[in-house]
Amino acid sequence: MKLFSANIMLIALFFTLSANAQTPIDSLNLIKKDTTASENLSFEKGKEYILGSISVTGLKKFSEETVRVFTGLRNGQPIKLPGDKLTSAIKKLYESKQFSNVDVYLAKLDGNTVYLQFDVLELPQLNNVRITGIKKGKAKELIKDAELKKGAMVTDNLIVTSKNYFTKKYTDKGFLKTKVNLDVKKDTTDTNIVNMSVFIDKGQKIKIKDIVLKGNKALSDKKIRKAMKNTKQKFIGRFWKGSKYIEEDYQEDLESILDKYSRLGYRDARILKDSISWNDDNTININLKLEEGKQYRFSEILFVGNKEYTDEQLQQYLKIEKGDVYNGAVLKERIKGDGSPTSQDISTLYQDNGFLFSSVNAIETKVENDSITVEIRIREDEKARIKKVSVTGNDKTNDHVLFRELRVKPGDLFSRSAIIRSIREIGQLGFFDANVTPDVVPDYQNKTADIDFTVVEKGGSQIELQGGYGGGSFIGTLGLSFNNFSIRNIFNKEAYKPLPMGDGQTLSLRLQTSRTFSTYSFSFTEPWLGGKKPKSLSFSVYSSNQYQLNPQTFDVDRDRSLGIIGASVGLGQRLKWPDDYFQLSQTIAYQSFKLNDYGFRVGNSILDNGTLNNLSYNATLSRNSAGPSLIFPTYGSEFTIGVKATFPYSLVNGKDYSEPSGLTEAEQNDFIADKYKWLEYYKVSAKGKWYTALANKLVLMTNAEMGYLGYYNSEVGLSPFERYFVGGDGIAVFQLDGRETVGLRGYENNRLSSIDGGSIYNKFQLEVRYSITDAPSASIYTLGFLEAGNSYDNFTEYNPFELKRSAGVGVRIFMPAFGLLGIDFAHGFDPLPGQSVKSGWQTHFIIGRQF
Repeated sequence: MKLFSANIMLIALFFTLSANAQTPIDSLNLIKKDTTASENLSFEKGKEYILGSISVTGLKKFSEETVRVFTGLRNGQPIKLPGDKLTSAIKKLYESKQFSNVDVYLAKLDGNTVYLQFDVLELPQLNNVRITGIKKGKAKELIKDAELKKGAMVTDNLIVTSKNYFTKKYTDKGFLKTKVNLDVKKDTTDTNIVNMSVFIDKGQKIKIKDIVLKGNKALSDKKIRKAMKNTKQKFIGRFWKGSKYIEEDYQEDLESILDKYSRLGYRDARILKDSISWNDDNTININLKLEEGKQYRFSEILFVGNKEYTDEQLQQYLKIEKGDVYNGAVLKERIKGDGSPTSQDISTLYQDNGFLFSSVNAIETKVENDSITVEIRIREDEKARIKKVSVTGNDKTNDHVLFRELRVKPGDLFSRSAIIRSIREIGQLGFFDANVTPDVVPDYQNKTADIDFTVVEKGGSQIELQGGYGGGSFIGTLGLSFNNFSIRNIFNKEAYKPLPMGDGQTLSLRLQTSRTFSTYSFSFTEPWLGGKKPKSLSFSVYSSNQYQLNPQTFDVDRDRSLGIIGASVGLGQRLKWPDDYFQLSQTIAYQSFKLNDYGFRVGNSILDNGTLNNLSYNATLSRNSAGPSLIFPTYGSEFTIGVKATFPYSLVNGKDYSEPSGLTEAEQNDFIADKYKWLEYYKVSAKGKWYTALANKLVLMTNAEMGYLGYYNSEVGLSPFERYFVGGDGIAVFQLDGRETVGLRGYENNRLSSIDGGSIYNKFQLEVRYSITDAPSASIYTLGFLEAGNSYDNFTEYNPFELKRSAGVGVRIFMPAFGLLGIDFAHGFDPLPGQSVKSGWQTHFIIGRQF
């Protein structure tokens, strides 16, 4: 007897048994010929039986045991006929996507024991896919994108969706007449497998010849076509946007037209008709018929229900006056926000001050002629407080490193801006993916909210291991940078996984050596000294020995050397005024340069022997509100004002620094060594960057900076150290003179400054960045830039408008293990100093920093 035919699964819900319906049983020979069906198959409907066993027919590749596992039924379990367990078993078989048909039969009834038979029809498996009509490489790509993998079950849905996918792939590129023929044939080399053959005729790319507009008076054809961001008509010279027709983009552009009208007060504007017509030259026209309606203006704007804020205070956020052109989009943005983290709107005002459960809505209460009266209806409700704050996803970083950066604490009033600020602070750590997700769980009854910040951790260490040949010798470099180190666990063996990590400290070690020099450096930074306040402590030490090299023979003379020892200690303090984006950093640094018959260039002279000392104090006031990502900021700004100075020794020691005439070479060496025994100078610098989101993943970075190196005593003059060197990639390599390297792409490294370096520089920059991916494993963005800047030897030559200009494109890849990598192709529009031919195209490789 046939219990269930499940071509449609819902039949199982209505399945019935009839003890006298013997045909299906007899035809399958499931009972003996000499036994009547009524004697063996008589049962009570809805009664609970014991399942004796399951047999399966119709199998080609699967085993009976596999099907039994799919059903979820087991021998000896109670089962009703009909019942939910049987229905669930059939459903599971279909959900396995291995069968196209499932029928269930009652094979035997022995007292309270039933025996079932499942008759199944297996779906064929895909063996081979062959696409013709297009290039072989493209065919492989399509097969991969369509996920037509060998062994996939071939269903009617797979065939339809694959055909639609191939068609859409080409119509989206403007091939509107694309034809796809898809055929499936049985493969006789194996059981129940099929081959798929696809023929694609993409035809010619169809372009939009004209966008024909009718009914528009308030807006010109040009303005309406401009509002259509994605759908463009043919135009000679337009290379940045094709004139192809894509249905989804076209529908979006129709909404953009109506939005354009709405922003100009034409709230009743509508598109009466849109159609496509074909031209003889295989192009199309888009035909739009518009009805503009009349232009409306705001009449009265009334605030209702506000108690916390006065009408005047709310009006400062609304910024809409009586008589202004009615703009529904702007009205919504001023009330609900524009979606950006820095949105200034009425809803944000309330949510920043505890009113989590408030609501603000604009209602048109009266439309008279061309005037609209609007009520801003506000329900403030009670203020909400934060009950619980948690962080998940930080497997390596300790909780306290995250919690000390959060601006939301249990017991605080709810604040949207504090949550956004917390997201930024987590992103600025550099240990996590930029997409920090806060989950706010409100409790209306108790007027509280729980907040959970979900983070995705990325690597916090970088390794530099390289070797090369230069200057007649092998150069080896080993660099280790641990950006999330834990110094307190350095003696804890269990914390080495492979190193003690998680406390947010930075530790760097670097060794570089060759036949001609060796350099060792160590630095450490604790961002929260004592762990309770945002006061940072940093220190670094380094040592370097340089040996004289004969450029002709490449022999190294180790008796002629320059030894450099340096150390610095810095303290940083996050300020609360003018706001807590400000930070004051102070550093004391010391360098000792010991020359032993080395021949070091100092200005226009050569210093062979002596010891030079550079003891300096550096104070920097900075403000950084850029975020949320450290690698790809989308909003905010960075400002830095810095002063670096030494003690004015020459003004207090009473020495005469005018050089006597007739000095011997040895005497001149001693004079220079004494003159610069203690270097003296002061430097003033100012830098500013602004980040403006232009669209989703598209950001404009604007940069302006300048620096000035001054002296205390005209007889001593400018320090030969600490000069500015402008031009090139801007990557600072190890230098002996404390120079500051300033990048200006499109020109050779340091070539825009004189040989001794400049004492003044300025630089201006516009850079448009587009994020390709911000995954934890690698953040990638492209960029296009315009730059201008220059270096000057003194104030007499200084002209802020005499600039070297460049433009170009590039790409940046940030991988946690290696830092920032990139390449730029830049064109310099001006000649280098002393030359008459423009710099032209330059290629710059970027390692470990960004502009």
